[in-house]
Amino acid sequence: MNAQPASGTSFGRLLLYTVLISVVGILAYNYYKNNIADYTFIPKEMQITYMPAEFTFDMDDENVLAVLSNPHRYHREFDELVYKFNMSLLSHIANRMDLADSIKVQLEPEYQKHHPYLQQLYFNDFVNIRDTTANLYETWYENEASGAVETMNEVASKYTCFLVNHVITTLLKTEGGLLGAKGKKIDTPCGIAMTEGLRPLINRLAERAAINDFSRSKGLLEQKVERVIAELATMEVRDKKGLNKQLQTKIWGFQISSTDIEVSAISILKVGFKIDQYFDIRLNSKNKIVTVTLPEPSILSHEVYPRVDKLDIGWLREVENSDLNANFNILRREFRRDAIESDVMNKSKSQAIEIMNMIFNPILNSFNQEYRLVVKFKNLNREETIETIKEPKPTNSSEKIEENKVPF
Repeated sequence: MNAQPASGTSFGRLLLYTVLISVVGILAYNYYKNNIADYTFIPKEMQITYMPAEFTFDMDDENVLAVLSNPHRYHREFDELVYKFNMSLLSHIANRMDLADSIKVQLEPEYQKHHPYLQQLYFNDFVNIRDTTANLYETWYENEASGAVETMNEVASKYTCFLVNHVITTLLKTEGGLLGAKGKKIDTPCGIAMTEGLRPLINRLAERAAINDFSRSKGLLEQKVERVIAELATMEVRDKKGLNKQLQTKIWGFQISSTDIEVSAISILKVGFKIDQYFDIRLNSKNKIVTVTLPEPSILSHEVYPRVDKLDIGWLREVENSDLNANFNILRREFRRDAIESDVMNKSKSQAIEIMNMIFNPILNSFNQEYRLVVKFKNLNREETIETIKEPKPTNSSEKIEENKVPF
């Protein structure tokens, strides 16, 4: 009769001990998780302590937008912008990772090893993505500066992580490419550069760009521009495109209303040469050569005539001016992109050579028939000159054309 209480007491003690052990285990696990989880077997000199720091970029926003809007004109300033921006990112990462001063002073010399090719990559990608000859149209659609900021974000996002990882891992000793880290808001150097450096800067520039675009577009029609136009138009491209877009209104993830917009447009685009920028004629009496140098062909004018074919407005959706303007601008960009990617530039060169032959034929014919005409095209941005020799078609069978020569 006395054994039953003893057995019940033993079971109770066992249950109590089990509960106490479980509580101690949970507390130990939480302590390990919160205080020891960051510990690694990486040597102390390879461990990083993250510290709070503010990203600073010492360059005026207005100047940055001016450079991005016209990179060809401000090529040197564009290179300086890339240099300052990348150095600001590296300095911010060094502050966040609380790197020693002996490492911080090596950041700039290490980056200078990469800047020459990086600034060229930034510039080439930026001008290839952005159609800088369309600034007037971008202004009208309130998108000049904003488009430049978007392009810079696309280009910088492409190279930032490569640069940061390469410089930081070069200066820091790593174990198999790994670093031990502890502290609050731990992130990779690439993550810090993108989220704490690039993204806030792009957002700041985008806000400033939106204000500038609105002001410039409103004042565009008030400007009276008088200039002497010296252009040689050689090709005209006509095209037609359409665009369908649906704007949806959702509440809690459910679509309750939609608006359908169909926009079409015709485009008349002229390609030729701005001979007021560069036009050179040289005579080489020794080699009997007359050289005419023109700039590379470019888009001289672009007229787009948009039309709204369908506008079905949903009962809970209002169509803003920006919705229509955005579609018009998309069509305009597609017209220009198709023209640039086509063979129209080469055709324009061939046509220019024919015109030069027609202009100089009477002059050189009366001067000396041994002279030949060489037409060159100079890239004003890269300082390149491309030589092209065009053979004209004989006007009758009695004419004799020497090899690589255009008789007059």
